[in-house]
Amino acid sequence: MRIVLDTNAYSDWRRHGRWNPLISTAEDVLVPGIVLGELRYGFRKAALGAENEVKLSRFLSHARVQVLPVDEATSRIYADLKHYLHAAGKPIPENDIWISSLAVQAGALLVSADAHFDFLPQVAKAVE
Repeated sequence: MRIVLDTNAYSDWRRHGRWNPLISTAEDVLVPGIVLGELRYGFRKAALGAENEVKLSRFLSHARVQVLPVDEATSRIYADLKHYLHAAGKPIPENDIWISSLAVQAGALLVSADAHFDFLPQVAKAVE
């Protein structure tokens, strides 16, 4: 199984071990570059920012962990998802549309605690 981590999934896993069975058994753990930006922004505001950065770097060095970049194919999926949300009158945060797009592109389960991802039936979501 392949999974894509949302920002809150990584944070919840780091802080409380939430999602650990899923993360520890996944064949591929995919982290969108967008998620890395959100995490690192949070690190800059935190007292333990440097320590959090070290932990993130260690996590990213695991063989099963890959960073997902946005490319042209991602942009097409993004446009489709954003159009769908607009037509349905269900806006969600921009970064979450990009994260969803990368999950669809990778054919992976999205791991997140955010309920607004439920507005996108095109996105397979992990359930604890």
